[in-house]
Amino acid sequence: MVEVKLHDIGEGMTEADINCYLVKTGDFVKADDPLVEVQTDKMTAEIPAPRSGVIKELLLTPGQTVKVGTTLLIMEESSGGVQTSESQKVADVVKTEAKPEETAVAVLDRPATVKLPVGVSARLGQILASPYTRKVARENAVNIMEVKGTGPAGRITEEDILAFVKLREHGVSSTSEAGSEQEIPNISQPASEQEVPNVSKPASEQQVPNVSKVGSEERAPTEKKLSHQDILPFRGRRKQIAKKMVQSMYTIPHCTHFEEIDVSELIALRDEIKGSGSSISATAFFIKALSIALKEFPIFNAKLDEENESIQLLREHHIGIAVDTPEGLIVPVIRNVEQMNLKQIHDEMKRLTKLALDDKLTVKDISGGTFTISNVGPLGGSIGATPIIQHPQTALVSFHKTKKRPVVTDQDEIAIRSIMNLSMAFDHRVADGATAVAFTNRFAQLIENPKMMLLELM
Repeated sequence: MVEVKLHDIGEGMTEADINCYLVKTGDFVKADDPLVEVQTDKMTAEIPAPRSGVIKELLLTPGQTVKVGTTLLIMEESSGGVQTSESQKVADVVKTEAKPEETAVAVLDRPATVKLPVGVSARLGQILASPYTRKVARENAVNIMEVKGTGPAGRITEEDILAFVKLREHGVSSTSEAGSEQEIPNISQPASEQEVPNVSKPASEQQVPNVSKVGSEERAPTEKKLSHQDILPFRGRRKQIAKKMVQSMYTIPHCTHFEEIDVSELIALRDEIKGSGSSISATAFFIKALSIALKEFPIFNAKLDEENESIQLLREHHIGIAVDTPEGLIVPVIRNVEQMNLKQIHDEMKRLTKLALDDKLTVKDISGGTFTISNVGPLGGSIGATPIIQHPQTALVSFHKTKKRPVVTDQDEIAIRSIMNLSMAFDHRVADGATAVAFTNRFAQLIENPKMMLLELM
């Protein structure tokens, strides 16, 4: 027997939430086939099969939070790689060579049984689809339950969703093909005792099995009691974010420094570059200016090692960029910013942001950050905040709303300038306020005179 355990899938994680099992007892799986979908504080990931074999037992339930090293399931290793279990028969039914466009076509003459589309686990009531596929379905107003999956074990893919949308636009009815359906058994009864509903009866007379009930009581009474309020699940990424924030706040004595920066010259330079046919975002300039300042103030690109009573000054500038996604905040990392030019920073930032929004970031994309930025200015309304540091980093800078204001110049004249608010949180165990002020002053000097950055690139 082989015990499949939760292992560290990135940057010293200690626990994860179980989103769903992608297999059931009796299934035959090949090495590297996905077994369990888990949610860490930064990403959704799948735990693969270490080798080929048959699933013997699922030990946990979706929604549980477990520590690294916890056994998730037990499987029996296959010696010859031949499927001998009942899962082979199921696999033969599930496999199809039809294209996504064909499998999305509806069948109106439905059998007189309540069916569940392939891609939905009858045992767990769980749709087999990645977070990105679910996002594509939401964006296209698709009920994912109506889509037939063409992936392994009936897993619904992005192509299935897009094919469904294409057919719907051409007037084809929704719901999946008859061959893509599985009967929903009541697993608490022997097969001989199960009743098959007749869809010819009025809806009020039909008894439809509750696929979300596995040996538990009906939830309807509870739902009626809670009908006067909305309840959101506190798990997955949101729960992991909460734990990381609490850890940071309880571990790091935060001190926040505020500053106003004139970005008028930067806006003019950016418009000039745009007029020449290129495009560099303001955030790319911010990141490069921070990297230059970090070379002069490496204390803010450091990690405190309390056990060894030392502060590690890190030479590489791996800058994390906070991205707001529908599933919650995530921080992909632009690596070795100190070696990159503005165009490279801009392109890498766009690439990582798109991956974050599509929920396609890898462990490498979110690991190893040494300094973090948060640009909330484009959201509007924010004039300041006290950001929480990404433990075990030393500092975080947040850029806020830019607003045109009357300013007194060095010539004692009134001028309209674009002023941006900035807040910098730092670990007061590692650095002092005077050093933080000097750091933001250097950053402001580079942003208010952006052409000075060209000297740093020579």
